[in-house]
Amino acid sequence: MKPTPPKRVVSTRLPDKLNGELTRMTIHIGGLRASRQPLLLDTVLGSCIAACLYDPVLGMGGMNHFMLPEGSDPGDPTSTRYGVNAMELLISSLMKLGADRRRFQAKIFGGGHVLNIRESLDGVPQRNIDFVKQFLETEQIPVIREDLGGFQPRRVLFETHTGKVFLKYLGKNEAERTAEEEVVYLISLKKQKTDGDVTLF
Repeated sequence: MKPTPPKRVVSTRLPDKLNGELTRMTIHIGGLRASRQPLLLDTVLGSCIAACLYDPVLGMGGMNHFMLPEGSDPGDPTSTRYGVNAMELLISSLMKLGADRRRFQAKIFGGGHVLNIRESLDGVPQRNIDFVKQFLETEQIPVIREDLGGFQPRRVLFETHTGKVFLKYLGKNEAERTAEEEVVYLISLKKQKTDGDVTLF
């Protein structure tokens, strides 16, 4: 079984000018946001995953950004740096705002091997990809767009009121910076003994 190859099915790229009237919010590792009001959610992904969920009837959505599929954090057992918590909290946050999970559509991004080292089945990027796909399949939430794998980091912007995604692949400098940030983050988790079996890419 080979690692998931990169999927390139998002045709929209970052436009020269974005809607200046939208409030823009950056989502960092472990962050998420669901909103009934129009927002432009912005994140940069290396090996991490961002899932965007959207209710097309109400025109509302949200995004998360998680580092690992699952793990244990004694100080924060529901930490959204882990995919299982990030996905469940994003779903419940949207439902609390009135969204109907039966209508949810998903767009998923990330899982890049940003250190440009041989891909493997037990590395963080592939584990993240496998997790988010399996989670959404189990929850019966259709994935209508995805851009996963490969060796480049991505910048993703998501309009919560339209479901539109703008995607840009980042260059070498951004790749190195993103990789360094993620490795530092993973090492900090290991020092805290919150995830004893982390494989660093």
